[in-house]
Amino acid sequence: MRNDNRNYDYSQLPSEKRGEYEKVTDLLSPGNTVLDLACGNGRLMEMMIEEKQCDCKGIEISPSGVEICQQKGLQVIRGRVDETLPYADNEFDVAVCNVTIQMVMYPETLLSEMKRVARRQIISFPNFAYFLNRIDMMINGRMPKKMLFGYHWYNTGHIHQLSLRDFEELLENVGGLHIARKRYVPIGFKIIDSLGNVFPGWFRKTIIIETVKD
Repeated sequence: MRNDNRNYDYSQLPSEKRGEYEKVTDLLSPGNTVLDLACGNGRLMEMMIEEKQCDCKGIEISPSGVEICQQKGLQVIRGRVDETLPYADNEFDVAVCNVTIQMVMYPETLLSEMKRVARRQIISFPNFAYFLNRIDMMINGRMPKKMLFGYHWYNTGHIHQLSLRDFEELLENVGGLHIARKRYVPIGFKIIDSLGNVFPGWFRKTIIIETVKD
């Protein structure tokens, strides 16, 4: 059986470049102070520093992720991101949480803390309502495979799958934030990407949302 992804082991993954990294970085302004929550191996932090000259700090729960980040000279501490964060109110211009909100126990606490410590928030997540997932569920009657990235429902860290509509509901329940901009990672198939411009809840696989305080 393939190893599960609940332990977040980055020892064999010291660097990577994912499709959403560029979209997230584009939402930043040069020189922003940024808190990267669940920063993994630090590759996104490196891009934010290199391309936007951001002053970045990070938190990561995985020991291997923290070790890799610190070896790179990044300001990263070990800790959970879905509890009270060790930072002051409005300490950062931007708080970033990339494809992790679906992997924490308390997503509402994560979003509330992002609101507290930063003036703007950037949250990305895999859209569980993606059309291939809907088809898979309808035809096969089991947890869709497309958003499990090769894992099974029981050995994935994705414990709170969500859709665009689910995130909007969370935003309303947390309160005090509104959506400023949305970005999407294209899949490279023209028809699907075009449909995603009209029906993002159906045809966008990865969603990136910037929120600001009311």
